Amino acid sequence: MINLMVNGKPRPIEASVDLETYLASFGFNLQFVAVGYNGEVVKKELFASLTLKDGDVLEIVRPVGGG
Repeated sequence: MINLMVNGKPRPIEASVDLETYLASFGFNLQFVAVGYNGEVVKKELFASLTLKDGDVLEIVRPVGGG
C-alpha cells in the first residue's frame, strides 16, 4: 500500500504507478491539468517517467468553467 497526499487529503493506492497513469485513472485530460509534486511543478512531458512513492504529496489543478 502506498500512501499519497492529494490536494490535502490522504489517498492510498495499491501499488506504485507513474503519474500519467494515476491521473488517467481519474479521467483527467492531461492537456488541461497542472501538477505539483512534493512542492515542485511537474512538466507534462515528465508525467510518464515520474513514479509515485509512499509519502508523496500531489497538488492537482484543473481549470474550472464559470462566468
